[in-house]
Amino acid sequence: MIFLELFLTFLKIGAVSFGGGYGMISLIREEVLSFGWLTEEELINFIAVSESTPGPIAVNMATFIGSSQGGILGAFIATLGVLLPSFIITLVIAAALKNLLKYAGVKATLGGIRPAITGLILGTAIIMSLGSVFGIKTTESTFLFDWKGLIILGVLTAVYLIYYRVRKKAFSPILLIIFSGVMGVLFYRL
Repeated sequence: MIFLELFLTFLKIGAVSFGGGYGMISLIREEVLSFGWLTEEELINFIAVSESTPGPIAVNMATFIGSSQGGILGAFIATLGVLLPSFIITLVIAAALKNLLKYAGVKATLGGIRPAITGLILGTAIIMSLGSVFGIKTTESTFLFDWKGLIILGVLTAVYLIYYRVRKKAFSPILLIIFSGVMGVLFYRL
């Protein structure tokens, strides 16, 4: 039963998500928490691991969540579920791309989808920040600062902004992840 639930859940996520992996995070969060597969904290850890491992974040998350619920077969089924809609849609669009982009309706639809994806990504980032840094997980939660997390966030933001101002280019995401991992070890200790 878990295998069917994993496949259908990630098939649905893959079919209705636009904007890439980051756009899927809010849907993955909603589904995973509603099924009780992971806690909010576990999900945040899965997102961090998914971001820091090679490959698309949504595929990595599907693989990790599927593995946590159904082992190797669960990982395969969840990954297949999230990839299948994109694969089919890409094949169809590639075959008709030149003809579709000439229509104003298609351009208008894509133009309308972009702000929605941005809103989903920002909303998810805000919800996750409130939970992981400020301890707010529900509307009844008290405001608890995770001072260590707040310091790490501040240092990473400062490093990123200073580097951007001096070098006129973005700081490497890989180096930011490594730097944040080192700071996590220093602040939270193993």
